[in-house]
Amino acid sequence: MIRLFACLAVMALALPLFAEEKKEAKDDGFKTIFDGKSMDGWKVNESKESFKLADGAIVANGNRSHCFYVGDDKPFKNFVLELDVLTKPLSNGGVYFHTKFQDEGWPAQGHECQVNNAPGKDPQKTGGVYNVKKVLVAPAKDDTWFHYTITVEGNHVVTKIDGKVVAEYTEDAAALDKDSKIEKTRRISNGTFALQAHDPGSTVMYKNIRVKRLAD
Repeated sequence: MIRLFACLAVMALALPLFAEEKKEAKDDGFKTIFDGKSMDGWKVNESKESFKLADGAIVANGNRSHCFYVGDDKPFKNFVLELDVLTKPLSNGGVYFHTKFQDEGWPAQGHECQVNNAPGKDPQKTGGVYNVKKVLVAPAKDDTWFHYTITVEGNHVVTKIDGKVVAEYTEDAAALDKDSKIEKTRRISNGTFALQAHDPGSTVMYKNIRVKRLAD
């Protein structure tokens, strides 16, 4: 009987701690924008067949196309974006931020955070901010899920793969304006996110997508 009372006492003390942990997990500030059950809030442009929902993930494979998040009217400026990504061998893809929906073409606005673990092909690898902060050695492997984090605060971008910083980029708009190789729309500003279907030979899967807004 004494042991029973002792166990009950321990449980009573532990319950508030468990409740607090649950509350902290719920109130971490992140909003799930793709939960693997539907593609509500997402809009595909020119080649709708290039995206499908399978095994709890958005699967990108086919002719060039982009899947834009349109489920929030307020543009994203400063944020932390988290998602899990898997690339099949020899695949290329990308995650855009500060972009906006367009009917066709490579997104003209915003920056692309590269998804590419394949040898050869494009030398710019996963974690790089395309053309402005290149990563030349892949930090992840094909056929293995990896956790991708993109943080934007002011003019500063940090990308992480599986919790490890891969690239840091601080944008100097004046310097970019002098570089004719970088489109003038490639600027840190505000906008939404987009997932890329690069080509029919590439298959990239995206899941567990969530975002937390940071103070402007």
